Amino acid sequence: MAAVTGTASRGAAAGYAVTAACAGCGACLLTCPEHAIRPSHEGGLVVLDALCSRCGECVEVCPVDAVVEVRS
Repeated sequence: MAAVTGTASRGAAAGYAVTAACAGCGACLLTCPEHAIRPSHEGGLVVLDALCSRCGECVEVCPVDAVVEVRS
């Protein structure tokens, strides 16, 4: 499953990505306080970098570790 991420300062979390390991449970989508995780046109979920506050709650709730931190 695809993901959208952006950039941040060197060494800091640039954002998050939803990997192909996603089981589609929607826990990350429901937990995101910024509503930055959305269904993608290709199927699966994407993280909208412009909305993501990089709080990491999506990573914590994913039961299959499919949401990963992307570093710049």
